[in-house]
Amino acid sequence: MTSKIKVDNINKVSDDSNIIKKCGTTTTIGSGASNPIVVDGSAITLGRCGGTVALASGATQTGFGRTGTVDWQTSSIKTSTFTAANGEGYFVNTTAGAVTANLPASPTAGDIVAFSDYAGTSASNNINIGRNGSNIEGVALDGVISANRDSITLVFVDATQGWLPVNDNESSFLAPGFVAGSVSGSCNTLATDGNFKVATFKGPGTFTVTCGGNALGSNSVSYLVVAGGGGGGANVAAGGGAGGFRESKASSDTYTASPLNATSGPGFNLPVSAQAYSIVVGGGGAGDAQPPVPGGGGCSGNPSTFSTITSTGGGGGGSDNCSGKPGGSGGGRLRCSVGTGNTPPVAPPQGNPGGDGAASGPHHAGGGGGATAAGGAGSSPGNGGNGGAGATTSINASPNSFAGGGGGSATVSTPQTGSGGNGGLGGGGGASFQGSTTPPARNGGAGFNPGGSGSTGSSQTGGAGGINSGGGGGGSAHPNPTTGGNGGSGIVIIRYKFQ
Repeated sequence: MTSKIKVDNINKVSDDSNIIKKCGTTTTIGSGASNPIVVDGSAITLGRCGGTVALASGATQTGFGRTGTVDWQTSSIKTSTFTAANGEGYFVNTTAGAVTANLPASPTAGDIVAFSDYAGTSASNNINIGRNGSNIEGVALDGVISANRDSITLVFVDATQGWLPVNDNESSFLAPGFVAGSVSGSCNTLATDGNFKVATFKGPGTFTVTCGGNALGSNSVSYLVVAGGGGGGANVAAGGGAGGFRESKASSDTYTASPLNATSGPGFNLPVSAQAYSIVVGGGGAGDAQPPVPGGGGCSGNPSTFSTITSTGGGGGGSDNCSGKPGGSGGGRLRCSVGTGNTPPVAPPQGNPGGDGAASGPHHAGGGGGATAAGGAGSSPGNGGNGGAGATTSINASPNSFAGGGGGSATVSTPQTGSGGNGGLGGGGGASFQGSTTPPARNGGAGFNPGGSGSTGSSQTGGAGGINSGGGGGGSAHPNPTTGGNGGSGIVIIRYKFQ
């Protein structure tokens, strides 16, 4: 027979306080708040199968851990900025406007919080989740609840991943960030085109990025970098090559880009970070002048730069006894050789070679290379080659053309007729010489969208490339003194999504 001990109460000898007391259907273990109960054993079972173990009102627990739930604070609906506490869930009312809920500072692994849209208004008035110094989903970005009646529970895992959602891990929980910046330098501007900002640099300056954004908003920029055009040659001379033309439209952008838009490679979706970027806008090369320097040719243009992107200045146009110079686009020639384009090589090509010429019979020089086409060849009797075509882009909100080659010059004798070559889009026109008295002198036209017209008549001076077009200068015609057109200065345009 099994032994039994039957008692209703067990009391301490010293003060007769209860250790175990049975009163009706309730059995109480313990003798007061100041007397802990220690149960020793390898396994402790509280309750029975199907039963309930409950903490008394006002009691707290330690050491049990959490089961992925929070205590919802239904008596305190949040309507303004607050900081969450570990183990609590909050209903947030954004009827009157967006509300920021900051996560706990200095959390430890296992901390848990939750947020829920109280009034179904978080699509129009967001619940912004401030990270409060910790990562969210492995990145240093705030979160956002932007769908009506949405809710999220977050658990802090470690310093690397930070807070991770356990009931809604859509990537849209992270708040989109956008590029933000400012412009400095004389004549440089920052304009708005819908959801985009357009920073235009017509001279040196600084593009200061104050926020690099993120992939959910924008974290890269579109750009156009055009170098200075080459100067035209002198004394029956060729047109200068256009400055190098480099463009890439970010995948988040919407404007109509040129045919030279880079859609892959290291220059595509060019990232920016919070820092100051120095902008260099290349000046155009000077046109050759005769006298006093016969045969020197036009000067090459200067490079333009932004971040990792450099466009090379256009090559100077060849004069009577010298070759066209290499560059972003090459200068044309009368004698010797044409200047090569896309030097140094990049992809897509930043320019094209200059055009051919002839120094026998009626002299006719080649045009300078342009962004999208080589310089045209001179043709008999005495027509200078057209400058190579530039490229048209709407990066600054309207179609504009840049980097056309300068037109080549021509010299004929009466009664022969001829004309200097037209500049490509953005390039200066070439000059021509037709007899010594009639018709009256006519200089090559200055270029910019479209290129300057080549001249006919007793002309000497080549047309200049357009300012901030990167156009090549037109070649000048015989007789001395003659002056080739100056190359046009370059331009840098940076475009980014700001909202």
